Amino acid sequence: MTEGKKETIVFGGGCFWCTEAIFKMLKGVISVQPGYAGGFRPNPTYEEVCSGKTGYAEVIKIEYDSAQISFEKLLIVFFSAHNPTTLNRQGADVGTQYRSAIFYTINAQKTEAEEFIKKINESSAEGAPVVTEIKPLDKFYPAEDYHKDYYAKNKSASYCQTVINPKLEKVKEKFTELLKTKTRN
Repeated sequence: MTEGKKETIVFGGGCFWCTEAIFKMLKGVISVQPGYAGGFRPNPTYEEVCSGKTGYAEVIKIEYDSAQISFEKLLIVFFSAHNPTTLNRQGADVGTQYRSAIFYTINAQKTEAEEFIKKINESSAEGAPVVTEIKPLDKFYPAEDYHKDYYAKNKSASYCQTVINPKLEKVKEKFTELLKTKTRN
């Protein structure tokens, strides 16, 4: 196994319980941490973020080995796992905290994400345009401990059964080649 450069990207694609569970399944992903980014108050709490008044989005910080998984493949999974054409909404989750966002850590990620979105928009002229915001990562605040590994700890909860499980199944079906050999969900 070749070890590449460890890189970091922060994605906001709705509820971080969903996105954390999805990206933890991918080989080359070293760690996934739920948290908050894109807001204007230091040290936000979950309750403050849920109010929609802090400017923060629920996000995941992904550390990945670029020799095992490319940024492009992460983008493919990211855009397949949520609806990037709905402003401030993912399913029943509504508010700016659920917006589609990419917070990049290096300029190459910004360029690649912009090109990726351009291709999506050009490929579906009759569809709604992608509204994903692309910004440099300013601050990332880790979510409270009870959010970490939420799906793994609460698989039988109704939200996990009705919202997260279908997303995980879709990713498993579409991206078999990207999955770790043993996926723990």
